[in-house]
Amino acid sequence: MELRVLQYFLAVAREQNISAAAESLHLSQPTLSTQLKALERELGKQLLIRGGNGSRKVTLTEEGMMLRKRAEEILDLVKKATNEITSPEDAIAGDIYIGAGETDNMRLFAKAAKTMQMEYPDIHFHISSGNSYFVKEQLDKGLIDFGLVYGPVDRTKYHSLELPVKDVFGVLMRRDSPLAAKEFITPEDLRDKPLIVSGQEARDGSLILKHINPDISKLNIAATYTLIFNASMMVAEGLGYAISFDKLINASGDSSLCFRPLKPQFDTTANVIWKKYQIFSR
Repeated sequence: MELRVLQYFLAVAREQNISAAAESLHLSQPTLSTQLKALERELGKQLLIRGGNGSRKVTLTEEGMMLRKRAEEILDLVKKATNEITSPEDAIAGDIYIGAGETDNMRLFAKAAKTMQMEYPDIHFHISSGNSYFVKEQLDKGLIDFGLVYGPVDRTKYHSLELPVKDVFGVLMRRDSPLAAKEFITPEDLRDKPLIVSGQEARDGSLILKHINPDISKLNIAATYTLIFNASMMVAEGLGYAISFDKLINASGDSSLCFRPLKPQFDTTANVIWKKYQIFSR
């Protein structure tokens, strides 16, 4: 399986049209079609469903979707390795890849990046957002250099550095919500309310949910989210109360939303992690 053919396949997956993909690759359509059929023969699987009844649209089979994901990872790794190896030996330059969830602690990364950039302007930063599962998966595959995660750290696999600033949990709600008049929100306040929580918390039965009610099955989880911005849209439409970290959504001024911390305070600490025995570029 050649890297060049993987690039061809990804172009077709992106364009959903062989003619358009061939044009973007500066290839003839017959040449591209031949390469794709050869790839399917090599793998022994159908990757593309060609449109019938005159339609030129191309869709991916289940195996095609799996290959697209892997091909993207493979080509990202090749690009990363090439940039690291070919960078000048006397220059501190290149790319730093970081995976993180949504947290105000990203300000620490931003400040460190700004300080580094002033001294080494040819360093560039790339942030991937996702939960701890996503971050660890990306780290294990070598697609990122550092991860920002919450919860226990497997120190047999990773080095870690605990951040000095804690993230404080609270509740994002509409200003006209019954609980908005309160300065703090207690676990008892939330036990009969529709809650919007992160997908990872709902799946793992996190400590914050157990803090609200030790019997998580009795909570009314109306919706789950990956990105708090999307959750804030659901809050704004009255779907429920979002459990999240403070300082992620602007709930000041004319905003229709407000944020209230929990009482007693519930906070958590993040760790920066990186793989043991990892070889970094200069």
